[in-house]
Amino acid sequence: MRRESSAPWSRLDNAAKIFPSTVEGADTRVFRFSCELTDDIDPYVLQMAAENAAASYPNFNVIMKKGLFWYYLESCDLKPQVSEESLPVCAAIYEDDVRSLLYRITYYGKRINLEVFHVLADGTGALMFLKTIVYRYIIYRYPELFGDCPPVLDEDASFSQKSDDSFQKYYDKSVKKRSVKMIKAFRLKSERLENNKLLAIEGFASVKSVIAAAHKYETSLTVFLTALYIKALSMEMPLQSRNRPIVINIPVNLRRYFPSETAKNFFGMISVQYNFTERSGEMEDIIAVVNEEFKKQLTKDNLAIRMNSLAALEHNPFVKIAPLPFKNEVLRIARKIGVKGETSVISNVGKVDMPKEFDGLIKRFSVFVSTQNIQLNICSYKDELQMGFTSSYAATDVQRNFFRALTELGIDVTVRSNDSYAEKPLEGDDTSCSSAENAE
Repeated sequence: MRRESSAPWSRLDNAAKIFPSTVEGADTRVFRFSCELTDDIDPYVLQMAAENAAASYPNFNVIMKKGLFWYYLESCDLKPQVSEESLPVCAAIYEDDVRSLLYRITYYGKRINLEVFHVLADGTGALMFLKTIVYRYIIYRYPELFGDCPPVLDEDASFSQKSDDSFQKYYDKSVKKRSVKMIKAFRLKSERLENNKLLAIEGFASVKSVIAAAHKYETSLTVFLTALYIKALSMEMPLQSRNRPIVINIPVNLRRYFPSETAKNFFGMISVQYNFTERSGEMEDIIAVVNEEFKKQLTKDNLAIRMNSLAALEHNPFVKIAPLPFKNEVLRIARKIGVKGETSVISNVGKVDMPKEFDGLIKRFSVFVSTQNIQLNICSYKDELQMGFTSSYAATDVQRNFFRALTELGIDVTVRSNDSYAEKPLEGDDTSCSSAENAE
C-alpha cells in the first residue's frame, strides 16, 4: 500500500492540549479498545495487519515533543511493535523525552487490544484505527474465506480528512462564550488501589433486552443507563453528602452535529446533575431529569457554544505567548478545580459495525478509559452490550449496584474482571479475566 505523505509536524488539537499536563496517578489519559475473536491471535499476522493499518493512518505515526509554547506532534518512521499483553489496563504510554509512538497494540488469547494516548484521538478516532487493524488481520488470517474479493470496510476517509483539526475548522470567534457556574458535586471517597492501578470490570447483556427495559420507561438506552448509574452512585452517598448533587459528564461525538471524518479528537461534553435532597430519587424521576437535560443540551447551537468556549482559551493572545511550563501549571490547577464539579463520567461509544462477512469470526468489542475516579464506558457489537467500568478504588459497590439493578429488571448480565477485588459473575459462567494480569 502506498503511504500518503504527511506534514513533518502538527499542533495538538484543541481538546488534546489539556491531556499531557493533566496526567495524574491512575488517570494516564489512555483508553483501550479491544476486539475479541473466536480463534487465538496469530502474532505474526497481527504484526502485518498493524503495520498495514498504520500506513493508512499517518497521523497516528507521530511522537510528541515539547515546544516553547505548546506540545507538538512530529512525524516519525517508527512502526508499531505488536506484543503479548503484559501491562495493566490503560497503563501510561507517554514518557517525557522518550521517542516512542503514542499508542500500543497488544494481544492476549483471542483478544486484540489498542491503547491510545488521548492526545492522538478520541474514542471514535481510535475505534476507526482498531477496526482497520482487525479488518486487515482477518483478511490476512483467513485468505481462504475471501480470496481476491475481500469485503469492504466502511472507512474510506482520505488521509487529509482523517488528520483534519475539526476544532479549528469550526471555531467561530463570533459565537458567544458560555459562562460556567461552578458547583461542588458528590465525590466518592474510598480506599484507592496500590501503585495507581485501575480495576476494570465489564458486564455483558443483550442490547435488545436493555433497550426493551429503557422503552418501558419511554426513554433511550443511553438515558436509561445514565439514570441507572446515578441511582447506583446514590446508594453509596453518606447522609451528610446528600445535599451535593450527583453530576455526570457525558462526552459527545461532535461528528454527529458538524460534518467531519477526522480521526483526531473532536468531542464535546454535556453535564447532567441530580440532587437527591430536592427530588424524589425514584427511577422515573431521575430518567425525567436526564432526558430533559439531554434534549436541552444536545443541540448543534448549544454544542457550538461549548466548543467555542473551550477553543477561546487557545486563541487568547496572552495564553499564546505564555511559556509551556506556565501553561502546564495553569491547566493542572484548572483540572483540579474542574473535577470538584464532577461525580463521574459515562461514555457511550455506540454500535460497532464490521463487514457481515466477518460474522462468526468476531465475538465482541470492549472499551475502557483511565480515570482517577470511576467511569462507565459503553459499546455494542451485534446484540451484545458491553458496559466497562474503570475505577481507581478497591471497593466495587457502585459496580455491583449497577449490575444488580439490571438483573432485578430481568436482564441477564455476565460480569468479568481484571482483578481479584471483583465480584462473582451475576449471571452466566464467563469468569475469564479481561486483562493478562490474572488470566490463566
